[in-house]
Amino acid sequence: MTTSPNQAGDSDRPLLTLHAAVVFLAALIIGLVVGGLSRLGGVPAALAVLAGLGAAGAAVPVLHGLIR
Repeated sequence: MTTSPNQAGDSDRPLLTLHAAVVFLAALIIGLVVGGLSRLGGVPAALAVLAGLGAAGAAVPVLHGLIR
């Protein structure tokens, strides 16, 4: 059985680059902080989750540009 060149070279490449992993991890932390602070501030849980998700989503492109 032979493998195509695309299948043979894919096994040594990472799923995410280090840059992408750092950006997503930092965005996750930002989202957790914003959601937690919102919840502690008296916002209902569902809105705190939405605030955290919004902050994490907004942080991804900013962090992508800042972290090089």
